[in-house]
Amino acid sequence: MAADSSFDIVSKLDHAEIDNAINQAAREISTRYDFKNTGASIEKSGPTGLVIKANADERALAVLDVLKEKLVKRGVSLKTLESSDPKQSGKESVINGTFSEGITQEQAKKVSKLIRDEGPKGVKVQVQGEELRVTSKKRDDLQAVIALVKGADLDFAVQFVNYR
Repeated sequence: MAADSSFDIVSKLDHAEIDNAINQAAREISTRYDFKNTGASIEKSGPTGLVIKANADERALAVLDVLKEKLVKRGVSLKTLESSDPKQSGKESVINGTFSEGITQEQAKKVSKLIRDEGPKGVKVQVQGEELRVTSKKRDDLQAVIALVKGADLDFAVQFVNYR
């Protein structure tokens, strides 16, 4: 008898792509005419944080838009980026942002309930820390689960790994 097939649902960040997107955005900001003399800057703070500064709220939001454009071009989901509203800090407007990684228990329960309710019968879901293991006897059922999760409007990014 054939063994069960499985795959994992995870939410991981590609730190190299994020660094590249931030560097590209910083380079574009330094050369664009509409950002001249606005004090616009973007920099990483810590492993998953970033700080955007400019002399006006609109400029800071424009820098954030440039970053989002670069992230999309590099294949990083915008669902991983959480940014605050611009806050005045002296003469500067500051936006703090973080990139979230991993699936929380609540999110894992939401995905497993979705798979149980709408997915094919005979598919098992196990929560393993910050990832979910989906197993089934039929590979076609696993493909259907992947399509179901991709089609669902989740508020976090997911990737599918270890398909066996």
